[in-house]
Amino acid sequence: MIDNQHSQNLIFDIVKDRSVLKQDVFNNIILNFKILKNVLKEVGDDLKDKMKDVDERVVVEYKDVDDYEAHLRIGGDILVFHMHTNVFKFDDSNSLWKTSYLKDIPNRGYCGIINIYNFLSDSYTYNRQNDLGYMIARIFINNENHYMVQGKRQLGFLYNDFINSVIDKESMQAIIQSSVLYALDFDLYVPPYDEVKEVSLYEMQRVSEGLRTRTGKRLGFRFQADTDEV
Repeated sequence: MIDNQHSQNLIFDIVKDRSVLKQDVFNNIILNFKILKNVLKEVGDDLKDKMKDVDERVVVEYKDVDDYEAHLRIGGDILVFHMHTNVFKFDDSNSLWKTSYLKDIPNRGYCGIINIYNFLSDSYTYNRQNDLGYMIARIFINNENHYMVQGKRQLGFLYNDFINSVIDKESMQAIIQSSVLYALDFDLYVPPYDEVKEVSLYEMQRVSEGLRTRTGKRLGFRFQADTDEV
């Protein structure tokens, strides 16, 4: 015979514990994203002041888009910082589950995520909606402010000590600076000729409105396959 009351109590306990945990993680990532925005603006303002005496044509601009997104434009690049509205749990196969940090308190394995994308600034300026952007890093932060970063090059190995690393303004500044350095070194490649040799009349007629040939820094190549030498 099915014990409906037992099942109902079990459901209540799971919902209570899991929902409270996810709210704690979500509220924490919102707080950290607000702090990150301030750090992002500080980094941008400092670089902008320095560039004024060098070349005013090089645009450095911070933009607070909304509660979940902020941009930092540096010359021909825009770094998009986007906070995901969901809470995620590390995959069961992740080696972190073998550590005492997660074994002792499994709730530590739930994180909020801030994704960092790199777009060409012209993609936004001319509203080229077919242009490609690339995720260069994502920041995981749990409700105890422990964090790690998955990303390209130094972003993938400088900030991966989830057990011992606690997020603060200094670490945020370091992550932002590493992201900017990667984006600036991630050059625009000429797309393969065969991918751009044909164009429709519709596309040509829309050139004046900003809809140009699809552009991306690695158009025609898989970003996931980029090596540290790229």
